[in-house]
Amino acid sequence: MFENPLHLLMNPKSIAVVGANNIPTKMGTIQALSILKDGYQGKVFPIHPKEKNVLGLKTYTSPEDLPEVPDLAVLIVPIKSVIPLIESFGKIGTKRAIIITGGFRETGEAGQKMENELNETANLYGLRFVGPNCLGIFNSQISLNTTVFTISREPGFMGFASQSGTYVTQAVPALKKRGFRFSKALSLGNEANINMVDALEYLGEDEQTKAIILYIEGIRDGKRFVEVARKITPRKPVIAQYVGGSASGARAGKSHTGAMAGPDFLYNGIFKQAGIIRVDSVEDLYANGWTMATQPPLKGNRVGIMTNSGGPSTTISYVCDSLGLTVPRFSDDLQKEIRKHIEPHASAANPVDLTFDVSIKKLAITLPEIIAKSGEVDAIVIHGVMMTGYMREIYPHMKEMAGNISLEEFLKFAKPVVNEVFELPRKYNMPFLISSFFDEEDCYTKGYMDNNVPVFRFPEKAAIALGCLYRYKQIRERMPHQEVVLPEINKSAMEIIRHAQKNNHKALNEYEAKKLLACYGVPITKEELAATIEETVAAAAKIGYPVALKACSWKIMHKSGKGLIALNVENETQLKKEFENIQKNAGKAVLVLVQEMLKGSREFLAGMTRFAGFGPCVIFGLGGVFTEVFKDTSLRLAPVADTDVQEMFAEIKANKLLDEFRGMPKVKTDKLSQIIQAVGNIALLHPEIAEIDLNPIIINGTEPVVADALIVLESK
Repeated sequence: MFENPLHLLMNPKSIAVVGANNIPTKMGTIQALSILKDGYQGKVFPIHPKEKNVLGLKTYTSPEDLPEVPDLAVLIVPIKSVIPLIESFGKIGTKRAIIITGGFRETGEAGQKMENELNETANLYGLRFVGPNCLGIFNSQISLNTTVFTISREPGFMGFASQSGTYVTQAVPALKKRGFRFSKALSLGNEANINMVDALEYLGEDEQTKAIILYIEGIRDGKRFVEVARKITPRKPVIAQYVGGSASGARAGKSHTGAMAGPDFLYNGIFKQAGIIRVDSVEDLYANGWTMATQPPLKGNRVGIMTNSGGPSTTISYVCDSLGLTVPRFSDDLQKEIRKHIEPHASAANPVDLTFDVSIKKLAITLPEIIAKSGEVDAIVIHGVMMTGYMREIYPHMKEMAGNISLEEFLKFAKPVVNEVFELPRKYNMPFLISSFFDEEDCYTKGYMDNNVPVFRFPEKAAIALGCLYRYKQIRERMPHQEVVLPEINKSAMEIIRHAQKNNHKALNEYEAKKLLACYGVPITKEELAATIEETVAAAAKIGYPVALKACSWKIMHKSGKGLIALNVENETQLKKEFENIQKNAGKAVLVLVQEMLKGSREFLAGMTRFAGFGPCVIFGLGGVFTEVFKDTSLRLAPVADTDVQEMFAEIKANKLLDEFRGMPKVKTDKLSQIIQAVGNIALLHPEIAEIDLNPIIINGTEPVVADALIVLESK
């Protein structure tokens, strides 16, 4: 049975550190001190060619001199020493390493060659490693820290895998001030050996980790990433920030499909398919991840809001509404009970706005308990619980009136903290999120954070985190993923492709493309290929007027706007005229496709394009002439299951067109689903195909029919 390589790497019983010395400014020394000072209880063996003792520990000149084989080697050494050291550790039987040293793939071709050699050496001995060019890992469960920053001694619940070392290290002080604590965290560096998918899988298996956050700049093994995430997300939330999808990274395709499926759109699709929640900022990554790791699951979408000010209540309500949450008006009975505790001018309807009433007990415990017990909400957001933070702010104005006492003496006037407020989430098994403009210097902010209740610096951030909980509720309730069984390869389809390849065609012409689609059950228009005007007239008579005429050549991948299409041709006279126009506009003799004119005003598209590391991705969306104007599409990795297609239908903004709409009947979405799934299956069965573009798929009455098709072949 396969075991994730990170289980041993994250839980070593002994560590050899190469690169530490007695100079405090050296990275190797700093990272060795992190291992020694943050509570790790295993054995530590410094390796140094000259020093007899490093940081109070006996040193060894080489791996071969160690008294036992260490589980883990940590290398913070010059780049020229890395490969020989990995070979030495491999020879003595060490199976895991963390390579901090940079200068490999990130520096260019020569660095890539050296990284390849590093991997080959490690593979020779079955040694797996994190890095190179990383900042290490930490495991709060065993107080293991190989990074340069001090970690909290108290174990956390949020697992983190990052392609940026900064977000695992430099961010730690800020996270401590917010009360966020990692269970496990990994800086993955170049991912030459152990990669993001390995880290995701490991965190998914880790019982301490209740929620997973990912910082992603790019995924190499997209197919496995989706497979692994799909197994995790039904039972454990995964949140990701992806930052590699700018316009500069977009891939331009020959088809409309390829042109619209740039990396950002690609990651949106695969995250949704895998059940991963995407966020736009690293702040939301940490904050929403901590919320998911610490709060009970959301059971519904009803939110109760309590504040001591109108502005925050309005802000929270507005954001909740935009995220699919509701802020319901409380029942008359509940409002009546609330009114017993608030001023006459205050609102009891939801949000409950105390307005100028600074009673902590009312805001933090009395009213929240009444509302939590009512059964009318599924979550509570509170803004304005404060005491010592508020007193610190008013002290300069109050100092003289208070007899010029010190701040410390002034703070003693604060009422005792009501500790019961921090137990409410557990008591009622309901998410409680706190908004406060005060940091940990306020006794209530600190109390909430110490009890793993998330505190947000701005009201809308609390609402956004609650929206994240609601999104995960929807993910948990999705239909389970269904494995897709591919059909057999159709021999006729294979022959069509081979014929085109034999003639060095870079694409199939429309007639060939549709013949191939028909081999896999895709409904296409009635059509015939004609070379002469006589054949065109005969084909139109057979199909029946009105017809469409199109130039048909693999070299003409896009015909719109070039005078190469004639629609709604009503009779033979018009047919002959349009035939001549197409030949003239083409500039040479071309075959003409004579096609039935479909009746239907709703047009969709389906397509496929390939991405390195992911393979074929299927796109569905609004089609026709406005395809590239609205770009109303959804994407999934092939193969596409029934549940995937249903989500794609729901995601496009024009989804109402699939139902009864302005006198038009409901679309037979089961047949439209079959077309979308066939696109993915064809791509998997025929790797010779680079792109597929079915646009438009016209809804003829209730039936979807492919009216135009482009299939681009992979370049040899």
